[in-house]
Amino acid sequence: MARQDDPRTTDFLVLGSGIAGLAFALEAARHGRVLIVTKRAPEDGSTAWAQGGIAAVVGPDDSFEEHVKDTLEAGAGLCNPDTVRFVVERGPAAIEFLVRSGAEFAHLQGKAAGYDLGREGGHHRRRVLHAGDITGAEISRALIARARATRNITFLADHHAVDLITARRLGHAQDACLGAYILQTATGTVLTVLARRAVVLATGGAGKTYLYTTNPDTNSGDGMAMAYRAGAPVADMEFMQFHPTCLYHPEAKSFLISEALRGEGGTLRRRDGTAFMEGQHPLASLAPRDIVARAIDAELKRTGDDFVTLDMTHKSRAFLRKRFPNIFDRCLQYGIDMARTPIPVVPAAHYTCGGVVTDRSGRTSIPRLYAVGEVACTGLHGANRLASNSLLEGVVFGRAAAADAGALAPREVPGVPPWNPGAAVPQDEGVVVTQNWDEIRRLMWNFVGIVRSDKRLTRALRRLMLLQQEIQEYYWAFHVTRDLVELRNLVVVADLIVRSAATRRESRGLHFNLDVPDRDETGWGKRDTVLLRGREGPLTRVRCGEALPERLG
Repeated sequence: MARQDDPRTTDFLVLGSGIAGLAFALEAARHGRVLIVTKRAPEDGSTAWAQGGIAAVVGPDDSFEEHVKDTLEAGAGLCNPDTVRFVVERGPAAIEFLVRSGAEFAHLQGKAAGYDLGREGGHHRRRVLHAGDITGAEISRALIARARATRNITFLADHHAVDLITARRLGHAQDACLGAYILQTATGTVLTVLARRAVVLATGGAGKTYLYTTNPDTNSGDGMAMAYRAGAPVADMEFMQFHPTCLYHPEAKSFLISEALRGEGGTLRRRDGTAFMEGQHPLASLAPRDIVARAIDAELKRTGDDFVTLDMTHKSRAFLRKRFPNIFDRCLQYGIDMARTPIPVVPAAHYTCGGVVTDRSGRTSIPRLYAVGEVACTGLHGANRLASNSLLEGVVFGRAAAADAGALAPREVPGVPPWNPGAAVPQDEGVVVTQNWDEIRRLMWNFVGIVRSDKRLTRALRRLMLLQQEIQEYYWAFHVTRDLVELRNLVVVADLIVRSAATRRESRGLHFNLDVPDRDETGWGKRDTVLLRGREGPLTRVRCGEALPERLG
């Protein structure tokens, strides 16, 4: 395997190019040089896939208190209220930042009339700013263009982070994150990239852990796995959000049907045309995602059908084409005229509510290591994310982390050895990677999905222990590739999800266990499930969003 002995050095190393990483980079560029490493092209992350929009209090009939209330209610009692208020109150400034960066949101008749605000599940007010149904793509376009025009920012595309480099890993008593080993996927070269001020995880979520997901192929939980291996705690991994409405069609891979359709009156129906959400929740088809996903799952199990439908036929073709042009055209490609025919939909893994534990400046327990966006667990989402709060979280915490990291004094990075492949040889059985990959995703879908049980979790954990051993042996025996690095991370994240789910002895939000179907308000009601490598059982003194103890374990 090729090696690079001379490390590349920057001030800020950002892993990921979604909304959170770009917000950090644009703010941090005022303090020093920023290197943004992306697994593929900068546009290929989850942000560009976001359809619905970004929630913020900008409407005349809305208030911070109402946005806070809706977030707390959706989070099923597990949100950190201080974090929720921190994010919500910075919502208007986040929108201003995006607009200054070139993002264009839909307005009513002319900009003077204000934004055309949408409404999504769990919201009691219209507060979702959008750009039709390609909001994420518009935000991504604007931020990437601005970043490319900023002198202190450099992109390194088609490079994959393999592991974080920490001082403790090199034998130093005082820990800090120094940089990362980065795989150049085209050549197999592993670069040593060092950061004089901070390393930022902005790697997104872990939807690829499941067989069916709305996420892009890049979401394999890389940042969570790397941080966990480096000794940072992760929390609330049992709360994987399944989006209720992914397009059901054999040729439609991972295509999301935005919740904004239900915000415009879309009704969930059985295949025979009868509605089934009335009586499930006061908001019916606009209920929070955990409730809707479980209701659909129950209907599919009860009837044996492959899908339910989302009915938009009460809206005119002109309205649907204008408001949802991307979804309308994509459905037509598959022979579905949503103005005349209900859309077949099923749930799919969508958003990782848990992640690397941070405070409200994005700091992890490892000095100079930050985590922002979906990779982090900030206390905002609790047991279930409120729709369209994720893009808001990315901007708020990206900027907050940049303000904090920008105040750090540059330091001389101690001598770091180059990547050592040891006795590894080129891979000769790629089928091992694909087989293990497929097995992980299938067992997670079947045993650790929308509804769980103690027996399913025990079976999943037992098999994952064997898979981890097999993958670890394979990892050290052969040269690293992008697929192998992702597989290594995928099995770590799957194990964290299962162990977290087995630990929480109640049902709450996105985590529903048939053997403990009720909430436990006396025990788990305000407790995050926090796991630390090398420690048996969850940490109980750590709270997402709070200042972290200097040393854990």
